[in-house]
Amino acid sequence: MAPKHHPTPLSGGDRKALKKELGKARAMTGILASQSDELRAKADALIRQADRLLAESWNERMWADGEPIDPSPTVDQAINGGYPWLQIECSRCKAPSQIDLAALPHPPTTFVHDLAGRLRCQKCAKAGRRPSATLLQLTQRPRNVAPED
Repeated sequence: MAPKHHPTPLSGGDRKALKKELGKARAMTGILASQSDELRAKADALIRQADRLLAESWNERMWADGEPIDPSPTVDQAINGGYPWLQIECSRCKAPSQIDLAALPHPPTTFVHDLAGRLRCQKCAKAGRRPSATLLQLTQRPRNVAPED
């Protein structure tokens, strides 16, 4: 964007006043920009904390009730909150597995509980079956799971 044109006044006093006001305006833009950056950083930290608390709350409700709870955090909220892994279990063979939410081909606005019908056990799929997975909880890092044969 081109700078705004301020016609130069003819008198010396008016030129000095204009120069002073332009200097104040330029200084104020720097101050406002830095305040905006500080508030944006605080807001990002608060959103990250809110997303973390939402994921922890959902985990507690899952543990207490034992079924995919609606509402759940979205995939991007879980990742932003520090819970990028979803722990699941096959409903047929009870084999545990970990899903990296960031690697899923689903939109990041997909709710985690909506993934229950879409995730399948890879071990049972090799045997020609396609049972759905049971969601267990969101985790911060992958757990050590026995490798699937």
